[in-house]
Amino acid sequence: EVRCEPPNNRLDKFKGTLTVNGQNYGLDNDKILLRGCTLRNTEWCFGLVLFGGPDTKLMQNSGKTKFKRTSIDHLMNILVLCIFGFLFTLCFILAIGNVFWEVKEGSRFTVFLPREPGVNAALSSFLSFWSYVIVLNTVVPISLYVSVEVIRLGNSFFINWDRKMYYPKNDTPAQARTTTLNEELGQIKYIFSDKTGTLTQNIMAFNKCSINGKNYGELYDFSGQRVEITEKTQKVDFSWNKLADPKFTFHDHSLLETVRDGNPEAQAFFRLLALCHTVMPEEKKEGELNYQAQSPDEGALVTAARNFGFVFRSRTPETITMMEMGEKVTYELLAVLDFNNVRKRMSVIVRSPDGKMTLYCKGADTIIFERLDRSCKKLMKVTTGHLNEYAGDGLRTLALAYKHLEETYMEEWIQRHHEASTALEGREERLDQLYEEIEKDMILLGATAVEDKLQDGVPHTIEQLAKADIKIWVLTGDKQETAENIGYSCNMLREEMKDVFIVAANTTEGVKQELQYARRKMCPEAAEEPTVTKARAGLFWLKKMETVQDEKVDGEYGLIINGHSLAFALEKDLELELLRTACMCQTVICCRVTPLQKAQVVELVKKYKQAITLAIGDGANDVSMIKAAHIGVGISGQEGMQAVLSSDFSFAQFRYLQRLLLVHGRWSYLRMCKFLQYFFYKNFTFTFVHFWYAFFCGFSAQTVYDEWFIALYNLVYTCLPILSLSLFDQDVNDRWSFQYPQLYSPGQLNMYFSKKAFVRCMMHSCYSSLVLFFIPWGAMHDTVRDDGKDLVDYQSFALLAQTCLLVVVSAQLCIDTYYWTTVNQFFVWGSLAAYIAITLTMYSNGTFLIFTSIFPFVGAARNSLSQPNVWLTIFLASLLCILPVVALRFILIQIRPTINDKVRHKMQMEAPPAPAPRRPVRRVSTRRSGYAFSHSQGYGALVTSERFLFKRPLKSLLAFSIQTDLPLATNQAKHFRPIPEEIEGSQSS
Repeated sequence: EVRCEPPNNRLDKFKGTLTVNGQNYGLDNDKILLRGCTLRNTEWCFGLVLFGGPDTKLMQNSGKTKFKRTSIDHLMNILVLCIFGFLFTLCFILAIGNVFWEVKEGSRFTVFLPREPGVNAALSSFLSFWSYVIVLNTVVPISLYVSVEVIRLGNSFFINWDRKMYYPKNDTPAQARTTTLNEELGQIKYIFSDKTGTLTQNIMAFNKCSINGKNYGELYDFSGQRVEITEKTQKVDFSWNKLADPKFTFHDHSLLETVRDGNPEAQAFFRLLALCHTVMPEEKKEGELNYQAQSPDEGALVTAARNFGFVFRSRTPETITMMEMGEKVTYELLAVLDFNNVRKRMSVIVRSPDGKMTLYCKGADTIIFERLDRSCKKLMKVTTGHLNEYAGDGLRTLALAYKHLEETYMEEWIQRHHEASTALEGREERLDQLYEEIEKDMILLGATAVEDKLQDGVPHTIEQLAKADIKIWVLTGDKQETAENIGYSCNMLREEMKDVFIVAANTTEGVKQELQYARRKMCPEAAEEPTVTKARAGLFWLKKMETVQDEKVDGEYGLIINGHSLAFALEKDLELELLRTACMCQTVICCRVTPLQKAQVVELVKKYKQAITLAIGDGANDVSMIKAAHIGVGISGQEGMQAVLSSDFSFAQFRYLQRLLLVHGRWSYLRMCKFLQYFFYKNFTFTFVHFWYAFFCGFSAQTVYDEWFIALYNLVYTCLPILSLSLFDQDVNDRWSFQYPQLYSPGQLNMYFSKKAFVRCMMHSCYSSLVLFFIPWGAMHDTVRDDGKDLVDYQSFALLAQTCLLVVVSAQLCIDTYYWTTVNQFFVWGSLAAYIAITLTMYSNGTFLIFTSIFPFVGAARNSLSQPNVWLTIFLASLLCILPVVALRFILIQIRPTINDKVRHKMQMEAPPAPAPRRPVRRVSTRRSGYAFSHSQGYGALVTSERFLFKRPLKSLLAFSIQTDLPLATNQAKHFRPIPEEIEGSQSS
């Protein structure tokens, strides 16, 4: 029988009891295998399913799949409803006009055109209303949604085809997994990013170490200058070690020589790395070792020890078997002192074959240094300098120390440990006291530095996105120290920031005080209560909106908040305080967060900021966040395809995000806004001419254009030119887009298309329609031909009006086009040519004779277009429509130029900028980098089958040594390129 807690989303805790044969056994998180996990190094086992389907913890943390629509989609829905209302308003006005006309003018015709029985002005008005609904229906954008989807599909193909977003190493192209969100890529304000596998490669490399005060890992020439390590740099040859990992690379030959020469400190250093861990080995073939580590960090350390001659071969709950410099050695494992968030270290106690008992310990440098023997002060000072240097390079460090133990003391300590581990009350406190007692007066060995390699171009990408006024929040399950270290490596956190606030309280009141302290320091004059603006939006204005206004802050700040503190901060009474404080900061890093908390943070920003959000991740724990954000981006990396399958866009490297947003996203938004403005302009202009004509045709619902022109206007004459503009137009090319990321800002402010822009478009259409109707009407009124015959009848006027209309809307499209291609030219001029050809054909005598009732405008083109004043009227109407637009744009560029205007002018004056080379930046920092693991409690019990647990360290890796003189590279200096000090200093800055 199993008694346990109900289904919940807590991934780090589980409580239950298992009753077998009347015996009760405790069930905790270490005895539970979560859905999605893999059990390794186990041929078979008995299992019991506790929860399935939606009750599993993973599914409890997953968000619901939502149908995502862009903000432009929502706006279009509202505008279409408004257009329907506007249509009925126009029809109502014209129906009222029909009543007055029937009463005053229509009665004059009843003498020779008597009305049918029962027909009066009221009925005529009613029929006129619905007739005008049919005539003016072109104002309703019926084809708009189809055209929008075609444009989105085309822009999605551009993303898929972009070679600059193709990753050849994995043969992975960028992929637009949806075609409905392209333009929203140009409006992103907040990016929520995972860390491991997203910003980093999730591949750890043993980079440097400090042993007994001597620094290893960097190369120097014979003059003492540091040399740059490149792919051509000669690597250390490990061929003497048959069990070495061929993938492991190291460049400092002096370290291998030190180990092989029998240096006791160096050998003790790697012996510690080979013993103090929870790695499980697999050896399917003789000599082919495969390490299964809880995280890549620990695997990198054990692999380093393996290559330098201390090969971890196998383990049992009581022993660890190694190959030390070719000799097989078996150590007896006496105890594992577990890692936790408070201890920040782990230790093992082993007995060597000669009977000596030794405690090996690794952990955060600050924790280890407090427990060192007094004799290590000088070594500790030297090692601290190395640690600061490693931290400046963004490496993850760990300190290593050891202590020899006496037999009598260990027997007594093990007895007390057994009593403490079986105590029913105060078990953890008693164990902590025993651990504190034995882990003191240790001897420092040194420090290690492991590089969690950033993906190529991550710092540059983050810098570019920051210039585009996009705020990046990192939501990670890693420890605070790890996330902080990566924050500095990515240039998200910088030394020049005024302050970096850390929220780590364990109570609601404590979290509130820390958030308020940070907010008051950043903005002392800010009100205690946030300013929340309430409004209504959405369809029929039924959706209630609450917006927290941004507050100006002098300087740049950063915020780091732990997962347990975030749980309190996300509560109803604290969420606004969290949002205010976080939005004041340039960088926000949330550590130790669960998948559900990631989604909650995204939802919080969406709810109160009304900004477009993007979430990017690579693992299953990022799925909730990806689903919650407006745009979800998946990275196909080391953690499977679950994030990609849940995403809207996917690619292989984080650096492609800047191209997706600053180029494809911005272009898509610009093209979509231009399309919508032009689409509404041409349709409203077309329809308003009908409206003005109604006042001259007795409100009879007669159309001003030929019925064939009405049918072909949207289908043939104006369809392809605007589609070509919407697919190929670009204000500046991709290089200038990268050179000036500020070009992205208008999209965030929704400057190109909004309700105000729609009203301006209607006013522009109204003016154009007035010109297009009254200029031809005035010019042709009572006009005669050269031979004295009447020039204008209804058919000739219809031809003149529709020709003026098509010329004007084509000219308007031309001045809206920034980037001309062959396709644009072909469609624009081809559409005009098609109009002329179709018109001459339909108005010809031959067509009239064949289809008399279908093409009644016989001779209209020949009668009108042969007269010079008709062409002059077309030119005059077109000039009066286009000239004010050109003049207004010219004045605005001179008086109030936008960033787009400035960059386009610069683009015309200068050569295109060369792509900026990516180069590594060395960061000089006094902050410690963290060597942290993504789990909160160790798995020593699973390794030893004992009650005392072990886990790997969280923060920094320290190594030991005594000498401070610089090591000289044994290989020739000609293999390396010296880095002058002044250049190194400039890079460090």
